[in-house]
Amino acid sequence: MIETYLFPIFRTIASFVILIIVTLMIGKHINSHKTHYSFALSITIGSIIANMAFDSAIPFKEMLVSFITIIFIFYCFLVLSAKRRHIRAWFSGSPTVLIENGKILEHNMRKIKFSLDDLDQHLRELGVFDLNELEFVFLEVSGQLSIKKKEKYEPVSRKDLQLPAEKEGIPRELIMDGKLIEKNLNETYSKQWVLQECKKRNLELKDVFYAVINSNGSLFIDQYEDHLRSPTDVE
Repeated sequence: MIETYLFPIFRTIASFVILIIVTLMIGKHINSHKTHYSFALSITIGSIIANMAFDSAIPFKEMLVSFITIIFIFYCFLVLSAKRRHIRAWFSGSPTVLIENGKILEHNMRKIKFSLDDLDQHLRELGVFDLNELEFVFLEVSGQLSIKKKEKYEPVSRKDLQLPAEKEGIPRELIMDGKLIEKNLNETYSKQWVLQECKKRNLELKDVFYAVINSNGSLFIDQYEDHLRSPTDVE
């Protein structure tokens, strides 16, 4: 009786572990859906893993071989796409120009069955409500729009205003869940410096839920106890 349940449990655990390993290896390609074959792979992997885990009528070893085969094929696609541009274009597809020099290309839209309503919706999601602002619009293989506005509608940069550039770094997490993140400490942001900053705020490490040096160099600290009178997420 126990053996009846042990094998399905084994299949499920093994399938999940295999999926995690593969996701760690090529997960960025699978999750992005930037190409046709990455989208196809994600669907195929889901189907195979489901059968490996739950369909006891199909031998586990055979499903495992199928899974390894599809991963190998995908890897070959990646290698070929990286080395040959024409192969990459064939496998990955190419973007479609929807607006060029401010003019809508109706022929291209009809060819890919992309309506004006679709175009308007995607543009609104990008914060564009006036077609007159656009110089070029591309529909990427991923289904997302890439836009280039006309020069007069481009946002003003610090360079345009002749302002000095301000160098910003990557945010550096120092404390998480009341514990120091040792690997993020350096000569500037040392353990002693962090403890001193906490002491200035009458805090100990255990009182800090999250502390990070923002890109502009300022320190943000969030405590466990927020002392809110009416927290919106607490009943």
